[in-house]
Amino acid sequence: MKSIRVIILIWLAWAFIVIGFQSWITARLVPQWPDHAQEWTTRETGPKYQKDQPHLLEPFMNEQVAWDSEYYLAIAVGGYDDPATDLVGPPDNQVTKSYAFFPLYPLLIRVFSLPLRLIGMNPIATATLAGVIVSALGALMGMLALYDLTRDSLGEEGALRAVFYLIIFPTAFFMVQVYTEGLFVGLSFMCLAILKRENWVAAAIFSVCATLTRAVGVALVIPMSLIWLRRGEWMDLEWRQILLQGIGLRLLTRGLLAISPFIAFLIWKFSYLGIAFDYIEANYFGRGFLSLGFAFSDWSDAFRSIFTGSHPQHTAYYITEFIGLAIGIVACMATLKTHPELAWFSLAVVLISWGSGPAQGMHRYVLTAPAVFVALAAWGKDPVFDRAWTIISALWMSSLAALFALNLWVA
Repeated sequence: MKSIRVIILIWLAWAFIVIGFQSWITARLVPQWPDHAQEWTTRETGPKYQKDQPHLLEPFMNEQVAWDSEYYLAIAVGGYDDPATDLVGPPDNQVTKSYAFFPLYPLLIRVFSLPLRLIGMNPIATATLAGVIVSALGALMGMLALYDLTRDSLGEEGALRAVFYLIIFPTAFFMVQVYTEGLFVGLSFMCLAILKRENWVAAAIFSVCATLTRAVGVALVIPMSLIWLRRGEWMDLEWRQILLQGIGLRLLTRGLLAISPFIAFLIWKFSYLGIAFDYIEANYFGRGFLSLGFAFSDWSDAFRSIFTGSHPQHTAYYITEFIGLAIGIVACMATLKTHPELAWFSLAVVLISWGSGPAQGMHRYVLTAPAVFVALAAWGKDPVFDRAWTIISALWMSSLAALFALNLWVA
């Protein structure tokens, strides 16, 4: 109980510190536009880039919203067809860009907004506060789950170190913004923690919710199937026992629960939401689920541009992308023997994120790979590594949190 209390207090302090820092930085600094991180950001960033995006103009907690936050708030306030967001497609069949985003996070924002309406704020301000609360609670759930996942292997001190490394990771500030990182980390890490106890129903519920938060949640089918197959209780039984004693039904049920994230993904994929998602992602966001050829070409171009880039912002941005990718892959390899389920899930997260679109956001996507924090916590037994990584993470996160608050491109 003492460790749980410590984690909760650290979480509270972290959330207030990040939000407070972002408020301070916007009061202290005025950026020089445009942002040259990528070619398209040079065209689309500026002092008034949000003028046609009403969901990003609300002053209340404005430092916690930018870019994709517009769509989460739009869905929460007005639904997927909210006319205040961009309409795209042929004139006779237009849809909003909101369809490129999964439904659970904005749905929870809407649910949490209901009691917050009593405060008397306007709908967008209320939804913004609700979004930050949902994200922060998800982060807390992820912290508690990561502690549970690592306590046996790393000990009490190591588990607390893994939790601390999670919230100071360079992109961890996203877990207290109107973005899905906090909720997804909470749902996916909790699913993995519950799997340790083989509570299949609860694990399946968390895995389905994670899949309805972000597409990469489907990768939870890997650790769930591995654990189900590793038990191998069906291998020690004769077919007569399975058929006559009703054991087969139980085994089948567990098998279906093990693949529940994949089933949920397929149901969503062939629904109207999924079809619209594919259309918007492919035509307007340049992403697609495992578009390997495009991804390899774009990442190759990004690597070459580091050495030939015409602007330091561009070079600096892509360096962070490749550092994020390297951290994810090395951590997965380092934990493959000690934490195979976490490692395989994390590797799937890294590879799906890498192979589904252009070279952007990787340092944010690896935040959802638990093997990263298991590996870092193990390396952190060395006091030199612990202090050095803490300094690097804190400085890096403060820089990225400032860029986000100032409406510059982060990920």
